Amino acid sequence: MASENFIRVNALRNLMIARGWDAVVLRGCDPHGSEYLAPRYQAVTWVSGFTGEAGDLVIFRDEAGLWTDSRYFIQAVKQLEGSGIDLHKTRMPDSVSIADYIAAKGCCTVVCDSLCESADSIAELCAASLRNPSFRLERIPDLIDEVWVARPPVPNTPVINLDEASVGMGRVQKMEWLRAWMQGVDAEYCLLGALDEIAWMLNVRGQDIDFNPVVFSYLLVGQDSVQWFVTKGETADEDSLDTFELLQSEGVSIEAYDAVAAEISRLAACGVKIAYDPATLNGELAGRLAGQKAIGSPVPLKKAVKTAQEIEGMREAHLEDGLAMEKFLYWLEGELQQRQVPEWEAAQYLHERRAEIPGYMGDSFETISAWGPGAALPHYSTPKDDSTLIGNDGLYLVDSGGQYLFGTTDITRTIPVGETTYQQKEDYTLVLKGMIDLSMAVFPYGTAGCQIDALAREPLWRTGRNFGHGTGHGIGFFLCVHEGPQSIRQNFLSQALLPGMITSNEPALYREGSHGIRHENVILCRDAYSNEFGRWLCFETLTLCHFSTDAVLPQLLSREELQWLNDYNEKVYRTYASAAEDDPDFAGWLRKKTLPIG
Repeated sequence: MASENFIRVNALRNLMIARGWDAVVLRGCDPHGSEYLAPRYQAVTWVSGFTGEAGDLVIFRDEAGLWTDSRYFIQAVKQLEGSGIDLHKTRMPDSVSIADYIAAKGCCTVVCDSLCESADSIAELCAASLRNPSFRLERIPDLIDEVWVARPPVPNTPVINLDEASVGMGRVQKMEWLRAWMQGVDAEYCLLGALDEIAWMLNVRGQDIDFNPVVFSYLLVGQDSVQWFVTKGETADEDSLDTFELLQSEGVSIEAYDAVAAEISRLAACGVKIAYDPATLNGELAGRLAGQKAIGSPVPLKKAVKTAQEIEGMREAHLEDGLAMEKFLYWLEGELQQRQVPEWEAAQYLHERRAEIPGYMGDSFETISAWGPGAALPHYSTPKDDSTLIGNDGLYLVDSGGQYLFGTTDITRTIPVGETTYQQKEDYTLVLKGMIDLSMAVFPYGTAGCQIDALAREPLWRTGRNFGHGTGHGIGFFLCVHEGPQSIRQNFLSQALLPGMITSNEPALYREGSHGIRHENVILCRDAYSNEFGRWLCFETLTLCHFSTDAVLPQLLSREELQWLNDYNEKVYRTYASAAEDDPDFAGWLRKKTLPIG
């Protein structure tokens, strides 16, 4: 019997034949360029069965392909089985992009969903086929509606306001800053489509995408006006009504979500100069702004450099979150001495500990709870039903985080459960060595993340090992757990790491079918000192949760690295010792786990 996904691929293919199309491009994206997707925009998953966070699908008349990166290669092979869809590996030396693949096939009529295709990606598709005089790109908003009959609606969840005292910069001040930028680029209006940028500009948060406190909307800022296109039908909840009323009192006009196209078309027809970011604005709206100012948004960089208030909030978030993690690890070790715990149950227990923290608003992403071979998948999805039992040997990896009114967390710990092999211990220690080396880095002001990425990889490289994903990503303040513009990865990116930026530090190693190791802390970039050679920066580790030393091979760590590890674990103990006083067993366990080694 044909799989459901095979049937859905053929349903699209039949539509293509009926309409005379050669290819259909479906992006793992939404109208706002989001990384995580609301159910309505999970068309790639609905058609293909692939559940990874990064994947684009192209259906041809004679084949179909899914493009994704190394984090999901193993997962994609399993999930695409029986669908008739081939895996195309991205970010590899011999990778061929979707645009170039389409051009090489000589496709004439290509169709995309212009709401879920950025202006930049549409330009890339067209540029690759310039030599094909018969090439035509047809843009159809919501084209998946043709075959996805029960498609979910546009999200519409309660909207809350964040006060200026918690974020350090009010809406009015942010609008003044953006208007000054607009004057500098000779723009009368600026249209923002990225949801995290809008949430930051307005100091609002929502629940429209799981784990991401954003609101589906567009923001149009003029020199003397602000229009927020946000309402979807009648607003009934009190939180949203109160927030909208507050914003209106500050000069923000509340408009219907689907009214943005008509408004920007009207302004463009009047000759008004409108700035927009082609990397995040969808092609449907960008198509109405032909000849306008396509320019990178200034908001991501401004948002990435946290205010003093945001930094203090993030410190508090990691303090509270770390205690929840320690309670979880204490519980897990006790349970595993008596029984095998399902991965899903472990993830739920951790979720419950976080939910006890005042100000908790949800997890920051779906917890990865993985033992043994499952941990070898960088973005393993822990199944609720028939969850794997955590074994009595090897390594268990848990990657998780929380959203709080005062910050966002992201932490990974790899835990030895029972006996571990020498190879597992060596892998564990080398990954930890790299994480420590990056934590201790001191570097000149103006250094980009790609220039220090090797610090976390060098211990692995020296022994012929590596990992395929980035070492670090930016983290928002009660916002998206992944944000830019900074990153720490091998890919060249000129954005410098600046004081106030908060980034993850997560080197890793994966052995397919055996085990995976990732050690992750969150680090704050800050000033170190200045001297005759210039201004120097360093990192402050925000995460507070001990690293297990049971699998560490001390001889592989330098004296300085051992000192860092011992000092860090001692700091964790001193931080939480008073909170553990009411539970002598937990206090004793924490003391034992944080004793120095070497």
